[in-house]
Amino acid sequence: MQWVDRIRQVKIILVVMAVMISVASLVVSHILVKDLSIEERNKMEVWAEAMRTLNNADGETDLTLVLKVINGNNTIPVIVLDRSEEVLTYRNLSVQASCAEDSLAAVLRQARSMKQAGDVIRLSLTSADTIPQPEDYIEICFDESIMLKRLASYPYVQLGVVLIFVVVAIFALLSSKKAEQNKVWVGLSKETAHQLGTPISSLMAWVEILHENYPDDELIPEMDEDVKRLQRIAERFSKIGSLPEAKPENMNDVISHVAEYITRRTSNKIVLQCSLPREPLMVNLCAPLFEWVVENLCKNAIDAMNGCGRLTLSAFEETGRYVVEISDTGKGISRNHFKSVFTPGFTTKERGWGLGLSLAKRIVEEYHQGRIFVKSSDLGKGTTFRIELKKY
Repeated sequence: MQWVDRIRQVKIILVVMAVMISVASLVVSHILVKDLSIEERNKMEVWAEAMRTLNNADGETDLTLVLKVINGNNTIPVIVLDRSEEVLTYRNLSVQASCAEDSLAAVLRQARSMKQAGDVIRLSLTSADTIPQPEDYIEICFDESIMLKRLASYPYVQLGVVLIFVVVAIFALLSSKKAEQNKVWVGLSKETAHQLGTPISSLMAWVEILHENYPDDELIPEMDEDVKRLQRIAERFSKIGSLPEAKPENMNDVISHVAEYITRRTSNKIVLQCSLPREPLMVNLCAPLFEWVVENLCKNAIDAMNGCGRLTLSAFEETGRYVVEISDTGKGISRNHFKSVFTPGFTTKERGWGLGLSLAKRIVEEYHQGRIFVKSSDLGKGTTFRIELKKY
C-alpha cells in the first residue's frame, strides 16, 4: 500500500510540475507578446510622424528619410481615414469583401474594428504655427502584424503538440508496462502450474494407495478432496497463461460450489448466506477461473471481518447483464481507495502481496469482458463488490 501511495505521489508531483511549466511558458510568452505589441505601437507612432512630415512638407524639405520610414512598414496592417471616415490609403491589409460590399467598404469595416480595439492614432494636419482646427486631422488605424499574431498563438499550439506527445508517450509506456505485466503473469502462472503438477500427481497416487489399504478411514476422502483442490488450483494457473475457453455454465452452481468450499474452510462465526434465483443463470464462463474470482473476494471479505461477521453471495439478472455481488460486514474501504484496491501491490494486510484483486480484475475484464468494482463501502460497516457480465 505504501508503494502504491508513493507511485501516486510521484504522479501527482509530475503533473504539478507539468502544469507549472505550462503556466510559466504561457506567462513568458504573454510578456514577450505584450512587449512586441508596445514596440509595434511605437513604430506606428513614428510612422504617423512621418505622415505628418510628409503632409506639411514644402519644396525644400528632404523627404528621403520620411519616405523610407513610410515605405519601410511591410508587416503592420494600417488604414488611414480622413475626418469623414473616408479611406485615404491602406497597407499590408488582406481585404475580404463579402458579396454585399465593395473592397473600400470592407477596408472601412476593418478600420472601425481597429478603432474599437483602441489601435488608432489621431494625427493633426495643421502646422505648429497655425491654430489647430478640430476637423483638421486624419486617423491612422493599425492592427497587430501577422508575425505578432502567430507568436501570440504559438505557445498554445506548442502546448497542444507537447500534450499530444505526452499522451502518446504515456499510452506507449502504459502499453509497454501492461505487456510486461502480461509476460510476468504468464510466466509466473506457467511456472506455478508446472511446479505443482509433479507433487500433485504423486499425492493423487498416494491417496489412491491409502484408499485401497484403508477403505474405511474417514480422513482419506478429505485428503482426496484437498488433492483435487490442488489440482483445480494448478488448472487455474495453467489457464491464466493462455486464453481460456468460455462455455455456458450455470452461475448458480458456480456460486454454490464456492459457498460450499468457503463454509467448510471457515469458522462457525462467519454466517454465509446465498441469494440465488430459482431458475438457472446460464452464462458463458470459464468456471475454474470465475470460481477463483468469487473465492478470492470471499477470502478477502472474511479477512476484513476478522473471522466474525456476515458474508452474502448473490447472483441475479438485470437488463443486458448478469450480476454477482459479494457483501461483508467488515472494516470497509475508504472511498479514495475504491479503484486502488485493484492495483497490483495494493494491500492492507501485513503479509499480503496485493495480487488477488488485480488478478480478479484481469480474469473478469480480459477473459470474460465484464466489469468488477466496489459498489459501496462504509468504514466500520462493510463492503460490497459487484461483478457484471454481459449477455450474449
